[in-house]
Amino acid sequence: MRILLTGTNGYIGMRILPLLLAAGHDIICCVRDQNRLSIDEETRNKVSILEIDFLKTPDPSQLPKNIDVAYYLIHSMSSSTSDFDVKEEISAKNFNTYLENAGIQQVIYLSGIANEKNLSKHLWSRKNVEEILYQGNYNLTVLRSGIIVGSGSSSFEIIRDLCEKLPIMITPKWVNTKTQPIAIRDVLNFMIGVLKNKHCYNQSFDISGPNVLTYKEMLYQYARIRGIKLFIFTLPVMTPRLSSYWLYFVTSTSYKLALNLVDSMKIPVIANDKRLHEILQLHPMSYKKALELAFIKIEQNQVVSSWKDSMVSGRFNQNIQKYITIPKRGCFKDRKMIKVINPEKTLDLIWGIGGDAGWYYGNWMWKIRGYIDKFFGGVGLRRGRTHTDKIFSGDALDFWRVLVADKENKRLLLYAEMRVPGEAWLEFDIDENNILHQTATFRPKGIWGRLYWYTMIPFHYFIFGGMIRKIGRPN
Repeated sequence: MRILLTGTNGYIGMRILPLLLAAGHDIICCVRDQNRLSIDEETRNKVSILEIDFLKTPDPSQLPKNIDVAYYLIHSMSSSTSDFDVKEEISAKNFNTYLENAGIQQVIYLSGIANEKNLSKHLWSRKNVEEILYQGNYNLTVLRSGIIVGSGSSSFEIIRDLCEKLPIMITPKWVNTKTQPIAIRDVLNFMIGVLKNKHCYNQSFDISGPNVLTYKEMLYQYARIRGIKLFIFTLPVMTPRLSSYWLYFVTSTSYKLALNLVDSMKIPVIANDKRLHEILQLHPMSYKKALELAFIKIEQNQVVSSWKDSMVSGRFNQNIQKYITIPKRGCFKDRKMIKVINPEKTLDLIWGIGGDAGWYYGNWMWKIRGYIDKFFGGVGLRRGRTHTDKIFSGDALDFWRVLVADKENKRLLLYAEMRVPGEAWLEFDIDENNILHQTATFRPKGIWGRLYWYTMIPFHYFIFGGMIRKIGRPN
């Protein structure tokens, strides 16, 4: 079966792709920028890659012929606090234009449970997209999901951050809102199960786990599994803005996502039907089991995808591939070189940088820089990294974004997503003479950018000098 997979780079897209390939399907990965497709070379050779930006004027001639099914996994909630609903509407309408004469038999859309009369902007937008897709020239299957729990999911990571960092919480009253979480594994089973299933054509289904819980109960269950003593005190009032700041400063979520999440957390998200459970004979696991499986994946370093690697987890939503070419004029540079004794070990250290491993020298200074960045509205260091030993172009790496990860040619190029008065790059490159080149480049914006660079020179001297010695001459 030939399948068009939109939103391939997203959390769900990266999870379902290997399952579809394992089932023997021919997959067309539809992305805005193919250089950002975070898959290994072996997987890349098994798929076709199609570049389409559904926010731009559609050109149906771009779409390949003979596609049987499409997964619609395009969401914009994290990219904006004001107009994400407009973007989602435009994307859905353009998607219909692309598919109008394509002869596709089925489209599968992952939406959100929206059974309340008063919906948040996020849930209203998902329902609006659903209505637009029903106007398309194909059979639509809608899966309405609640909170998705799995290693790397935004919900799981937020709960994890809160419980691990705040044993005593003063929380807003929305923690008493009821919801019905579902494990990522069960979401994928439903998404695979409805594939070309005619009993599911032109229908919308709620999918959920068996437990109806408040957010407070979800936090307490997490704490029990982890052996953490947790105390939660709920305030009768807390404004959405204060709640958003609370999530933003404590967890790794962006402020935009935090604001939209808080807006949705005030609305109960409970499934109304289990028709699809009966049709597919699926029995979703409990919330407790979903948490336990998530930690098994984390402990085994088998996290397939993380919401943090999405571009919307950082500051830049545009195509950052234009930053791959480092400018030569109007820039300050800190260049350091060292003769490498063991190139393979050095390369492994470069590929393991950031996250729990830290930056090899002056980690306390990196942490302070992360706190400062978070205070001024940046991403901070809390995103970490998805894999301990693998890096792909487009990945988030603490407060950097990976532009080039070419292990064969021994080059790693990072672009700063921290708050700086300018643009910053950090590059590692081992040449044919086994010389490690470490180059920090900064293109300032105005007088403040220049002042920033000169102020940071003493710190750069210690941090970058110590870092290259630790990487190039490991003990």
